[in-house]
Amino acid sequence: MRIVHVITRLIVGGAQENTLLSCEGQHGRGHDVTLITGPAVGPEGSLMDRATSYGYRVEVVPMGRAIRPIADWRAYKQLVRGLVELRPDVVHTHSSKAGIIGRWAAHEAGRIIAKQGGVRPAVVHTIHGLAFTASTKRSVNKVYEWLERRAAPISDAIVCVATAMAEQSLAARIGRPEQYMTVYSGMETRAFVDPPVTRAEVRRSLGMADDDLVAGTIARLFYLKGHDDLLAMAPRLCAQFPRLKFMFVGDGLLRPQFEQRIADMHLTDRFILTGLVPPSQIPQLVNAMDILVHPSRREGLARAIPQGGLAAIPVVTYDVDGNREGLLEGQSGWAVKAFDIFELERRLAELAGDPEKRRRMGEAGRRFALGRFDTRVMVEALEKVYADAVASVGGGSGPVSR
Repeated sequence: MRIVHVITRLIVGGAQENTLLSCEGQHGRGHDVTLITGPAVGPEGSLMDRATSYGYRVEVVPMGRAIRPIADWRAYKQLVRGLVELRPDVVHTHSSKAGIIGRWAAHEAGRIIAKQGGVRPAVVHTIHGLAFTASTKRSVNKVYEWLERRAAPISDAIVCVATAMAEQSLAARIGRPEQYMTVYSGMETRAFVDPPVTRAEVRRSLGMADDDLVAGTIARLFYLKGHDDLLAMAPRLCAQFPRLKFMFVGDGLLRPQFEQRIADMHLTDRFILTGLVPPSQIPQLVNAMDILVHPSRREGLARAIPQGGLAAIPVVTYDVDGNREGLLEGQSGWAVKAFDIFELERRLAELAGDPEKRRRMGEAGRRFALGRFDTRVMVEALEKVYADAVASVGGGSGPVSR
């Protein structure tokens, strides 16, 4: 099939890694793949080099995360022209901005292609996180909810990275139940099971002792990611467990603020801030942890959760959005009541004091994650989504005839 993926920007992030793995897997299966993205601008780092080195086409349009009507209109028009020229079988959009602009561009391109005697592309959208719950301003969320409600009817399939995304979208009257399907985010699992750098080497490079107990989190140092909750409980947990250290993997504009707060608590020697790291280093860093904690206040289904499972360490997270679907409750970790900092702290203390429980939960998490989150499982599931979507617009089960 001829497949076009559209995403807002190729920063280092879960939605972006999911999209690149989809492109790579489909390219490897012999499909004609094009990735259209806005510039990879942001402190999170760029995945552009990885995208352009794999062999499929990559095109950049003037699209960014912020709402800029003139630039957004130009991006829309450029997308329409490009899609008419490419005549794809499937247009697969990702993330909020690209999901709105990309679906309407695919709809308009399909109208033009049909007028020329061709078959319009099937339009597939993936919800990586709910746009209409992203802002702290109710008015902004209502605008996104309205936009999503308008875009749903022109979507042939809506893929969710967790079933919770479909449930919340339907509750907001976005789309119809038959449009939704769950395809869990795939990951390259081998590096987590057998990391290229050993746990001992990584821990030494970060200044950890062999008997240090490390609770780590993977997230931008940004609002709503929950680092404040970990900082609030750190003095009590560090006093209770003398070998406990916290590791923050990621960077962002709140780093200076966090560093100052850590210093004010006199806990500088108990925190490791790795800064921005390439995705290729995540497996070895997770393997250097003993517990993965993910206190983010908004997610689709955080990739860090199955990554902890793949590395055979227990996971504690808040029960928000699809996070519960990334673990086996009580067996590989816990999804505690949303924003209950005291319950989160209690579960961390329980794991910190019980190495046998950490081992047992880690083993259960690895078995579970390998079965649900392998890249090959995701790519195979998307094949079926695409085939069904193409068939629904009159192209049969294979590539659309031109």
